[in-house]
Amino acid sequence: MARLKQRARSHPDWMDFDSYSEQQVLALYHTRGLKGQEIVQTTVWKIAQDLSGRIAISAGMARMPDYRDELQELIRERFPSRRHFCQATGISEDMLSHVLAGRKDLSLEALTAALGRVGFTLRIMPLPVIDPVAAREKPRKKGKKPA
Repeated sequence: MARLKQRARSHPDWMDFDSYSEQQVLALYHTRGLKGQEIVQTTVWKIAQDLSGRIAISAGMARMPDYRDELQELIRERFPSRRHFCQATGISEDMLSHVLAGRKDLSLEALTAALGRVGFTLRIMPLPVIDPVAAREKPRKKGKKPA
């Protein structure tokens, strides 16, 4: 983990970090006999992927998720189709299409009412920290050395 954090600090290029982190994590777990599907379930792999995503966002190569992403997930997981979602919420199919494509936005009032009709609500949350390394570091107690 320390090497991944150091690499994220010293080589903030997204592709460079991805290549390095994948090689390092695969090498670590292959020597322990793990296979691909087992490796991608490990905490170290998931942290490396998180660092990669943060580097991509910092570089402007990816974006933070927004309400459209959450709407798509809600539709995919809870409704058989977009049409069913629209019927349940009162949003027109045309409007939903424009919203999900990023061409239009729903007003806060319209979104709140639509979500309320299907048992959901909006919430206000703090923005996540984007710094790829600082986000993973925790303050250490005095006298403790880094792992």
